[in-house]
Amino acid sequence: MDVSQDALERAKKIKLLMVDVDGVLTDGRIIFSSNGEELKSFNAQDGCAMVLARRAGLKIIFVTGRNSSIVERRAKEHNVTQVFQGVDDKADVLKKLLKKYQLSPKEVAFLGDDLVDIAAMRKSGLAVAVADAVPEAKEASHLVTSRGGGKGAIREVVDFIIKSQGKWQEVTRGYYEV
Repeated sequence: MDVSQDALERAKKIKLLMVDVDGVLTDGRIIFSSNGEELKSFNAQDGCAMVLARRAGLKIIFVTGRNSSIVERRAKEHNVTQVFQGVDDKADVLKKLLKKYQLSPKEVAFLGDDLVDIAAMRKSGLAVAVADAVPEAKEASHLVTSRGGGKGAIREVVDFIIKSQGKWQEVTRGYYEV
């Protein structure tokens, strides 16, 4: 991940991460079983990132245009603060979250991959596009991950934010001890 000084300074202020689901939390594939059940695949390192984020005091919000019980399950497994599904206007969700948590836009990172994410990305303090995002989302971002959606991109971003805030040693204490 190529990090600018601007992105580093922005990351220091982050308190809340808004994460798109399809294409960011997952690799974007939507698989249907023969009985019509929807299947998604999640990256274990991204799951660890959610644990680390919580330990660092960061809130994580999932926001997606689709509706899926699998997303609810993943959120519950990782104590995600809130889940917004069936969303057409992610920037409006951002606006509501700013009010609810009394945050400024500079304190929110938005992780996206497609056109529907751009308005919210532009209104957030740290806009992040995953490596396999559409070119327009990359252009709207302050940071582009080296990993693709569903392939550890969230872990990459969470590690970056925690390290930029000087919390890495505190958050990972216990993992290195023998």
